[in-house]
Amino acid sequence: MKRIIKRTEPSCLLKYRQTANATYEDYRPKDALKKALLKEQGYICCYCMKRIYEENMEIEHFQPQSIDKHPELQLDYRNLLGSCQGNRGKPQQIQHCNARKGDKEITLNPADPQRNCEDSIKYGSDGKIYSDDTTINHELDNILNLNNQTLKTNRKKVLETIIDELNKRFPGKIWSKEFLRKKLNEWQNKNKKGQYNEYCQFVIYYLSKRL
Repeated sequence: MKRIIKRTEPSCLLKYRQTANATYEDYRPKDALKKALLKEQGYICCYCMKRIYEENMEIEHFQPQSIDKHPELQLDYRNLLGSCQGNRGKPQQIQHCNARKGDKEITLNPADPQRNCEDSIKYGSDGKIYSDDTTINHELDNILNLNNQTLKTNRKKVLETIIDELNKRFPGKIWSKEFLRKKLNEWQNKNKKGQYNEYCQFVIYYLSKRL
């Protein structure tokens, strides 16, 4: 999970929200909203950091919009995030992110301006994501299902690619601090297309521990 800095909402969303009886379901088209979320998040899922585009993303309400939850936040831009589809429609045990979360509420918000989600998350070399906070750890593991085998494998493969690159550049396996800082900067920032690397925060965590 990577911290999200919320920017200015699309003008069309602001204008629509000011109309009488405005609802999220009737807000159409959602193209501008999707574009804004993608740009904000560097084209990665708000939870698992998988690559997302307009055609394969979902708009997630961090605080559920259902009538018995937080309907007043259904058009609040600060409550809207871009999520992957998370195997929606497939068995629950392999669903993740928004598809798995549904109307459940969680405490760790990647877009919380007062709390950096990255400070609460750790990673294992096997691709596991976890937290020392038992509540957050339950949310990551059970509610968002971020440790399903596919995601763990994908994260591990990304890290293995980085380690292979470092070992080829430094055959003695004594990695230059200068080069590590260069790679860290590369993974911390968006590329020329405005995209973060997939699963970037996992690699950032690993490299930071070696400086």
